[in-house]
Amino acid sequence: MKALLQRVSAARVEVEGEVVGAIDQGLLVLVGVEPQDTEASADKLLHKLVNYRVFADAEGKMNLSLGAVGGGLLLVSQFTLAADTNSGLRPSFSTAAPPALGEALFDYLVAQARLKHPQVATGRFGANMQVHLVNDGPVTFLLSS
Repeated sequence: MKALLQRVSAARVEVEGEVVGAIDQGLLVLVGVEPQDTEASADKLLHKLVNYRVFADAEGKMNLSLGAVGGGLLLVSQFTLAADTNSGLRPSFSTAAPPALGEALFDYLVAQARLKHPQVATGRFGANMQVHLVNDGPVTFLLSS
């Protein structure tokens, strides 16, 4: 699994003009699923997301995790993260998981996140979503599991 993690002061996802997920301070995470991914991959990624230290401590150093600051976690499926961009000028999506696997693993990730973190919001799998965010920093990391 690939995840583009962004530290935000606020973020929301809209589908057809309706807000389907929103957080204040926290992490907006765009999640791409690849064919070889499993529930173990999702578990490993979730551990990183909840514990990754990207929030400032009293000295201004990135030393605090999502849980330590009580932030929200907004998970958004994004199959384009799994694209093959190594050749040509058009991405290939042959390296992305088939939709059924992608949805199953994304749903599993969300369910596990809700068990481990009190504030979890999501987009809508497979929908045309508009993602609005205020990237704090900006702070952005690409993670893989």
